[in-house]
Amino acid sequence: MSHGGHGGSHRMPKGPLIPNGFGVLTGKEIDLTVADGLREVAGRRGLGVAVNGTVPGPLLRLKEGDEVTLRVTNRLHEDTSIHWHGLLLPFQFDGVPGVSFPGIKPGETFTYKFPLRQSGTYWYHSHSGLQEQSGHYGPLIIDPAEPDPIQADREFVLLLSEFTAMHPHQIFDRLRTGEGYFNRQKTTWTDDYPMTGAERRMWAQMRMPATDIADVSAPTYTYLANGLPAQTGPEFLFRRGERVRLRLINGSAMTFFNVRIPGLKLTVVAADGQAVKPVTVEELQIAVAETYDLLVEPDGNAFSIVCESMDRSGMALATLTTTPGLRAPVPPLRQPPLLTMADMGMNHGDGGHGGMDHSKMGHDNKPSTSMDGMPMRDISLLPPDVKIGPGIDMVSMAPEDKQGDPGIGLRDVGHRVLTYRDLAALIPNKDIREPGRLLELHLTGNMERYMWSFDGRMFNAVSDVPIRFAWNERVRVKLVNNTMMAHPIHLHGMFFELVNGQSPANQPRKNVVTVQPGASAQFDLTANESGDWAFHCHLLYHMHGGMMQIVTVMGPEGAK
Repeated sequence: MSHGGHGGSHRMPKGPLIPNGFGVLTGKEIDLTVADGLREVAGRRGLGVAVNGTVPGPLLRLKEGDEVTLRVTNRLHEDTSIHWHGLLLPFQFDGVPGVSFPGIKPGETFTYKFPLRQSGTYWYHSHSGLQEQSGHYGPLIIDPAEPDPIQADREFVLLLSEFTAMHPHQIFDRLRTGEGYFNRQKTTWTDDYPMTGAERRMWAQMRMPATDIADVSAPTYTYLANGLPAQTGPEFLFRRGERVRLRLINGSAMTFFNVRIPGLKLTVVAADGQAVKPVTVEELQIAVAETYDLLVEPDGNAFSIVCESMDRSGMALATLTTTPGLRAPVPPLRQPPLLTMADMGMNHGDGGHGGMDHSKMGHDNKPSTSMDGMPMRDISLLPPDVKIGPGIDMVSMAPEDKQGDPGIGLRDVGHRVLTYRDLAALIPNKDIREPGRLLELHLTGNMERYMWSFDGRMFNAVSDVPIRFAWNERVRVKLVNNTMMAHPIHLHGMFFELVNGQSPANQPRKNVVTVQPGASAQFDLTANESGDWAFHCHLLYHMHGGMMQIVTVMGPEGAK
C-alpha cells in the first residue's frame, strides 16, 4: 500500500544541512514549500524532507473563524501532500492522496482553502509514502475566537518525533523480512527478567520476545523534542510563580512516549485539541498523533521534561528553566517493560494476570495452533466477516475494554498516570442520541510477515469497499485489537466521543484512540461531515503495511 510513490531512489541530497527546529507563521494566507535535504542529528546524517527549510516545519498559528489559504509547493522528486491532522474541513482539502485528492506533483502548487471551525492544539504532516518519517510534519495551533477557557501566563509547544539515518523504505523492508529486526533488547532479556519456565516456553513458542514493545526503537531512532536530540534539547524559559501551558504533540512515526516532569504535577486540560475537565497526574503516555495540553506551576528554577520511549530504549528531553543554561537532573532510563499474557488477551477468567484459558486448549493441553504451527487462539472466536488468511497469525482470546489502562510499562510505577477513563469533555457534547447501530472492527495482523489490517483485509486503494455511514447517523464503533501491539487509530475529518464511563454529554471528544494489546475500545460517532475520509492506524509502518480503511459519509441529500 502506498500513498503517492515509493519514495524515489535512496539518493542522498546535496547542499547545506536542514536546520533542526522551527519558526512561526501567522495570518490568513501562508505559503509552504516541501523540499528534501540532508539532516544531521547527534552526529548522524540522513535524508530529510523539510517544510519551509526546517524540520519540524514551521508552527502555523491561526485564528478560529478565519478562512485560511495555504499554498503548498512541491520541490521534491516525488508526489507530496499535507494532511491537517484533526481539522474539520471539506474533504477535498483533507490531503490524503488517492482518497480525497490526487496529491501534489513535483513542481506543482496546491491551494488549500477552508474556514477554521475550531480551536486548539493540532499538527500537520505528509500523507505520501513514508515522508513523515523523514521530517515532513509541523505543529499547528488555532487560537479561539472567544476568550480561551485555558488560562496561562506563558505557553510552549513541545513536538516529539524521531530521527533515523536509515531511509524509511529500508526500515519498512527490514520489518517485512524480520519483524524483530530492530528489537535490540531481545538478546539478553531472558536472563534479566523474573519469568517462569512455562512463560518462557510460551513466548518462545510464539516466536516473539516479551520485550517486543516497539517495532523500531533506539539506537535506530534518536528521539527529538522540537527537532532536537536529548543532548541539546529545547529550553523553555519561565518566571517563578507563573502558570505554564505545554502544548504536547506526538509527531513521531512509530513511538509512544511516556511523559513526566520529575518534581511537578501535570494538569491535563485538553486532548486532541478539545478542552477536558482538568485532571492532575504525574505521568501520561502519549500515542503517535495524539496531542495533550498540560498546565504546570513550576515552583523551582529548573525541571526536566522527560519523554521516554514506551520500550525505554531512549528519550527526548526538554527543560523548563528560569535561567538560560540551567539544567535539572535527568533520571536514567527505567527498566524496559514486558508484555504480559494479559496483553495477548489471554487473561480470560484469571483476574487479568495472564495465563491461559484451558477451555480453549486441545486435548493435549497445548494451545490451538494455526496451519503453520503458530500458537493461535481459537479462530472460531472471530466473527464471520473477518477474513481468515495469512494476514492473521494471532487472535486474542478475550479482549476486554482497557480504557482504564495507563499503557504498557506504566501500570505499577507508584504514581498517578493518566488513563482515558480520566478524560471528560469540558464543554458538553451536543449530540447525545443513543447510537442506532454497532459497527465492530477487528485490528488484525501477522507480526512475522509484518502485515496489518482491519478485519483481516489489507488496504487496497483501488478495490476497497468503504465503511459507509448515512448522513447524521449516530454509530457506536467497537475496535477489537487481536494483536499484541498497541494501535493508535485515527479517524480523519470528524471527532468521536470515547465511550469511557462518562455520561454521553461528558464523553471526551478525540480523533485518535489507542487500543491496547488484546483489548477493545469503543467510541460514538455522529456522521456529519460528508465525503471520503481515511481511517487508519497512525503507526506509519502499520498504515503502510495495510492497516487503513476508507469511511464514506453520504451528504444530506444522499450524495457525497
